[in-house]
Amino acid sequence: MPISSDAPALLVLADGTVYRGRSFGATGTTIGEVVFNTGMTGYQEVLTDPSYCGQIVTFTYPELGNVGVNPDDEESHHPHVKGAIARNICPRPSNWRSTQSLPDYLKQHNIPGIYGIDTRALTRKLRSIGSMNGGISTEILDPEELLIKVQAAPSMAGLNLVPHVSTAEPYEWTQPTDTAWEFSSGTNHDGGEALTVVAIDFGVKRNILRRLASYGCKVIVVPANTPPEDILKYDPDGIFLSNGPGDPAAVREGMETAKVLLESQKPMFGICMGHQILGRSLGASTFKLKFGHRGLNQPCGLTQQVEITSQNHGFAIDADSLAADVEITHLNLNDRTVAGLKHKSLPLFSVQYHPEASPGPHDADYLFENFVKAMRQSKGQGLRGNG
Repeated sequence: MPISSDAPALLVLADGTVYRGRSFGATGTTIGEVVFNTGMTGYQEVLTDPSYCGQIVTFTYPELGNVGVNPDDEESHHPHVKGAIARNICPRPSNWRSTQSLPDYLKQHNIPGIYGIDTRALTRKLRSIGSMNGGISTEILDPEELLIKVQAAPSMAGLNLVPHVSTAEPYEWTQPTDTAWEFSSGTNHDGGEALTVVAIDFGVKRNILRRLASYGCKVIVVPANTPPEDILKYDPDGIFLSNGPGDPAAVREGMETAKVLLESQKPMFGICMGHQILGRSLGASTFKLKFGHRGLNQPCGLTQQVEITSQNHGFAIDADSLAADVEITHLNLNDRTVAGLKHKSLPLFSVQYHPEASPGPHDADYLFENFVKAMRQSKGQGLRGNG
């Protein structure tokens, strides 16, 4: 729906491509890596996912904002994207859960957006050439002037963005009292003794913490730069490595911490950035994907069983760099990149996708159950060893 009062806006890519549209959200200028997300729902979860820090997101679904925004659907305490790109914007949402329109929400958080451009053409370009830096502006309407700023911005490769999104202080996650976030009726808690999980926050999504809590875990979230000896002081039953933004190769402190924690032989579970950091701590290398995987329908598997997964990442583990004691458990079936791994003798595993995904899919929720089983088994073995 056109909004005639909106100001003109300009989108310029690093290769000089120019798109002219209209502004929604905040006014001003923003620079970031332009990527695309193919999900047909869940735009608020995308905007507030810390893994999108430093990026301008192109939404391929043609109508954005229909259901507005609400506090319950936030994956963190505020949006982390640098900007948003859409074909059409709905300024007057229609949903009983909505508390605010999408344009007002982005304006409140000082995030510029542009709409009214051909997002299909933009997505085809990014698929063909690859993700690249770009800029949105309502104040710089000269393409050459904006291009200079875009080309001066650093590439996503080599950027450590974790310090921008990690918690500053440790905290214990408390699960909501309602069941709105349960994937099925009832609870997943098996009634056993609560397990202590230390979650290293590289940019964790709230729904990951909800899922861990729903399986009976006491979750303690710590900053990404927490020394390994401080993590072990919590006497955790398991260690979780969270998702996060930027280049995993640049998160050196996280990798060094993970290497030390490996020696504890405690169960470890990693998602997305955590998957990459775990892989690198086991000796693997990572590389930047051409345009990444961002959407709700990515097929993953290895044998005849396929999981439809939610993904959001621009880097992947190099399969040829994996050590002999590390096994690939899942491949992305679109491009055969590594989507899951586990250690052959230690209780360590990780996936490149999001089993906790809200709004979905939920095919891989069993991974949280597997993590709990690994912790209970490890804890039982420890008790027997002390007997």
